[in-house]
Amino acid sequence: MKKYRYLLVLLCLSCAALAQDQKSYMQLYRPDADAEQDIQQAVAQAQREGKHVMLQIGGNWCIWCKYFHELVTNNDRLHAQMNQSYVVVHVNYDKKDKDLPLWERLGYPQRFGFPVFVILNGKGERIHTQNSAYLEEGKGHSVEKVAEFLGHWSPEAVSGATIK
Repeated sequence: MKKYRYLLVLLCLSCAALAQDQKSYMQLYRPDADAEQDIQQAVAQAQREGKHVMLQIGGNWCIWCKYFHELVTNNDRLHAQMNQSYVVVHVNYDKKDKDLPLWERLGYPQRFGFPVFVILNGKGERIHTQNSAYLEEGKGHSVEKVAEFLGHWSPEAVSGATIK
């Protein structure tokens, strides 16, 4: 009987740890965040570090947003590309906020579905909007297509340094 009690306690602790991990995973996007302020801070950081800003727009309700984040976090190649060239901001999209001036300034990226990526240069100017559907292959995002996208919009590529 003591063994079963021990196993039950162990099972409960495991479930609690898993639930905590999933809760933090589910909060990739912060609905209460001030997106404009987060973007301004990211632009300032990108300018200091010689990077671009990548806005990943979506929401905690978007499973493909989470899949993309998981891919670029867990794949060493993509993770390195992201860290080398981009300051990333997860911008929450909510239909009730569809008329925010931010969306107009960004060229209404939500028209492409989610996740959608907007690349800003170190001055905060939008230089590209990427429909994530073009980064898919089979039943998910393609490592090769994502790597190509990240490479094509890096500061080095946009400056022409990669083709000189």
